[in-house]
Formats: sequence, structure tokens, C-alpha cells
Amino acid sequence: MMMMMMMMNSRTLLPTVLLLFGLATVFAQSSAPKHVCETKNGTNCEECLKNVTCLWCIKTKSCITYPVKTILPPHALCPLNDARWGLCWMNFQALIITLAVVGGVIIIAFLICLFCCCKCENFGSNRFESKMERQTNKTKTKQEERRAEMKQRHDDIRKKYGLSGQNPYSKFA
Repeated sequence: MMMMMMMMNSRTLLPTVLLLFGLATVFAQSSAPKHVCETKNGTNCEECLKNVTCLWCIKTKSCITYPVKTILPPHALCPLNDARWGLCWMNFQALIITLAVVGGVIIIAFLICLFCCCKCENFGSNRFESKMERQTNKTKTKQEERRAEMKQRHDDIRKKYGLSGQNPYSKFA
């Protein structure tokens, strides 16, 4: 019983620790100052982009907190050609275009694979069905040949012993 309680405690210990760690992280982020990025205005792009929530604008040479309420930063804040997020060497517009193209290619490749797999599966099942049908026909043919051979042997035996006349039991059938 004591061993079971220790196992139960060890099973609940990890999720509890993870929950507490997550809550501590959320509270630490919410209590952090909202304008961390703006304090790095006098620095360079690399220094600004060390924080994931920051956006570097080349035109104004300023570090801005990324506007998460709007998916893309507004043009008034920083034009997309001059905005840098995540990488200093790639502008935000090129990043968006690249991600859109890669996403489109992945979706198209997935649809092509899905179409080909379904078509190949149907083709494979048609092949399987035709193979089974050929096998069934082959089995029926062999069975009919065996029946004919057995009938021929029975007829030969009847002739040999003089029983080739009408079957006396045929009138009951």
C-alpha cells in the first residue's frame, strides 16, 4: 500500500512541478515591464532581436515591441521592407513571402500525395480483385476437371463390373 502511494506521488510530482514552473513563467512575463524593447533603441538589430517580442525598424533605427494584436505590423509603425523580426538579414516582407511559399508547397505536396495514394490504393485493390477472380476461376476449372475424371473412373468401374445399366435408385430422386 505504501509502495502504491509512493508511485502515485511520483506520478503526480512531475505534472505538478511542470504546472508550477509554467505558472511562474507566466507571472514572471506578466510582471515584466511592457516596454523592454523600447529600452534597446540606442543599440543595433542583433541586440534588439535577442528578445523574441521585439521588432527592429531599419528606417527609424528603433526597437519596437511587436504589435501582437495585429498580425502584421502596421505601415505607420514600420514598413514591411524595413522591419526585421527574428533575423536581421531578412526583412519581414521576404519572411512572410518565404513562409507562404513554403506553406503552399507543403500543402500542394500533401494533396498530391493524398491523391496519388488514393489512386494507387484503388489501383492496387483492382489488381487484387482481378487476381482473386483469376484464382477463383482457376480453382473452379480444376474442380470441374477432377469431377469429370472421377465420373469417368466411376463409369469405367461400372462397365468393368457390369453395372453400367440404369441406376436402380434413380427413380427415388
